[in-house]
Amino acid sequence: MEKIIKKDDKKAFKSGIVVLVARPNVGKSTLLNKILGQKIAIATPLRQTTRKNLKGIYTDDNSQIILTDTPGIHKPINELGKYLSEQSKKAIEDADLILFMVDSTEPCGLGDNWIYDNYLKNSHTPVLLVLNKVDLIKDLNKRELNLYSYKKMFATNIDSINISAKTGRNVDDLIKKIKNYLSCGEKFYDEDMICDSNMREIAAEIIREKIILNTKDEVPHSVAVLVDDYKEEEKTDKISAKIIVNSESQKGILIGKNGSMLKTIGKEARLELEKILEKKVYLELFVKVQKNWLKDKNAIKNFGYN
Repeated sequence: MEKIIKKDDKKAFKSGIVVLVARPNVGKSTLLNKILGQKIAIATPLRQTTRKNLKGIYTDDNSQIILTDTPGIHKPINELGKYLSEQSKKAIEDADLILFMVDSTEPCGLGDNWIYDNYLKNSHTPVLLVLNKVDLIKDLNKRELNLYSYKKMFATNIDSINISAKTGRNVDDLIKKIKNYLSCGEKFYDEDMICDSNMREIAAEIIREKIILNTKDEVPHSVAVLVDDYKEEEKTDKISAKIIVNSESQKGILIGKNGSMLKTIGKEARLELEKILEKKVYLELFVKVQKNWLKDKNAIKNFGYN
């Protein structure tokens, strides 16, 4: 809901849209959660964890920053990959600032160059280079060489900052830098909002996170979660969700011996949802095989990727 700032405050108040782009698994979701002081984006060690543009809303006394966490950018190899790529492109078009996140422990690679050539090179939106994982690199000379390798991509002298999304190092300084790029304006959302997703979407993402963390490598990239029913009650929320996989073998892995894996996933997801909702949750999970859904445009749309 749009909220008008009083005339006296408008001069000092800044607002704008900031989009986070990076190769997969660089730490965008971890940074978003750290800035907001609360988990709204799932973060795992595996690539392609983020599949939808997720807006986090940071509000303080003199600013409101709309932070858009995009899917990790990579060359698409199937219909889902094309969808993820389009999500990132649309977010960049609407942004006031792009945070280009890179891994400070590594020099600039092919993936980073591909992002620059296909997303940033012809964009008129300002770019702030954010070097993450500085807590993992002790050799300052190596860190400077890595920074130089990223800066070489840009024709102009690009602004940069070193951070650790995991520990929170320099994250406050990053917020200050972001504000320098924003214009004076109005709040887009009420002060108490930190996310634009509804609980049905959040529940699906949390279930998917627990699948990623508990199953073998072949399963996470082939999984979609669809919440069929969400009943909100005073003392207990009741959720029924369907887990979609590509093959019978993946279904077997997800269910586990005597249903042990599915029980573990369900328990972990339920406990996290109860923490968010501050009440009991009844969670029911089913597994369904839909072959080649990753290549099926209609299936991707039906599973909420549209």
